[in-house]
Amino acid sequence: MGYYDQDYDEKYNRKKQKGNRGGWFLAGLVGAVLGVLLMLFAVPALSNLNILPYNMELGESDENQGDPENQQAGPTKSVSVDVSTAVTQAVDNVSDAVVGVINIQQAGFWNEKGEAGTGSGVIYKKSGENAFVVTNHHVIAGATQIEISLSDGKRVPAEILGTDQLTDLAVLRVNSQDIKQVAEFGDSDQIKPGEPVIAIGNPLGLQFSGSVTQGIISGTERAIPIDSNQDGQIDWNSEVMQTDAAINPGNSGGALVNIDGKVIGINSMKIAQSAVEGIGLAIPTNLARPIIEDLEKYSEVRRPYIGIGMQSLSEVSSYHWEQTLKLPKEVTSGVVVMSVDQLSPAGQAGLKEFDVITQFGGKNVVDIIDLRKVLYTQEIGDTVDFTFYSNGEKQQGSMKLAEQDLIGS
Repeated sequence: MGYYDQDYDEKYNRKKQKGNRGGWFLAGLVGAVLGVLLMLFAVPALSNLNILPYNMELGESDENQGDPENQQAGPTKSVSVDVSTAVTQAVDNVSDAVVGVINIQQAGFWNEKGEAGTGSGVIYKKSGENAFVVTNHHVIAGATQIEISLSDGKRVPAEILGTDQLTDLAVLRVNSQDIKQVAEFGDSDQIKPGEPVIAIGNPLGLQFSGSVTQGIISGTERAIPIDSNQDGQIDWNSEVMQTDAAINPGNSGGALVNIDGKVIGINSMKIAQSAVEGIGLAIPTNLARPIIEDLEKYSEVRRPYIGIGMQSLSEVSSYHWEQTLKLPKEVTSGVVVMSVDQLSPAGQAGLKEFDVITQFGGKNVVDIIDLRKVLYTQEIGDTVDFTFYSNGEKQQGSMKLAEQDLIGS
């Protein structure tokens, strides 16, 4: 009996425990269902009352769920993206006015014509049946025939109106029939370092025509020495702007454009050295304008000259400032007269070797660039006043400008 009672009690307890587990399971299931229903109805209501720190919308698209950056309050909206920017608008203002320039030369035993090189050019003017293109001198040098390639690929014959080796500029004339866009020149004197710019041209030939690169102005008023006749003597210091916008062979003659879509420089050259990267150079439009006008009108640049060889005072050692030039301590800038043509305007005005010009045409002269800036804004035949130091004494003079017939100043 004892064993019977014991077995009965154990069987009863096991049944009771099983029954308890079933009851707890049922109660848990009911609680979970109630909890879900509570969440479904209560959470959106609390969200709408701004009690919760987030918003919850029923019916939100699956692609936005789980992505907090894409979740927004309110209904889902379609978004239209406008990719037009100040850069794309600037490019649109000038891109069709940038053309390819093809240099065709005769070569070989049969004097066959072939393409010697390709550069870029900018259509800057349209007048009646003619349109005018500015490019670089070195782009068209040695050509027996010139063609320009328009943005649509059409080739048009061009005539060389004039070229200037010192400034590396040339002007071409074409028929205006197929010309659709003309570039507008901007004020390059207002350009500042750090300003965004865009280079447009044909790097590596016409297969990359109309290429656009973006950068900034890295520096202004850079002086690049030019030996135009390859005699080892510097004939000219070309003033250029420096940019880090990519400028490669074929970009020469193309446009450097500001964010307003105006041409502020004519791309001219790229320093290509293994240790140098991102230095492109362009001729400022304010310096190019008078050159372009002369080439268009006279087929040459009619420059006034004064007839001296010169060097910036900053390039002379301070020892010679005192010992050779005998300058007062307050004189720290100017142009040193290194040689004088006695029959020139400077010779007739009494300038001598080692005199130092500090003012010219009413403007302070810091260096050679400053002097040439003033000189080339004058007309041939003008009389110009100047200030100079001779053996340490400050003096005044004047000279009548003559036309330059040889490379010099």
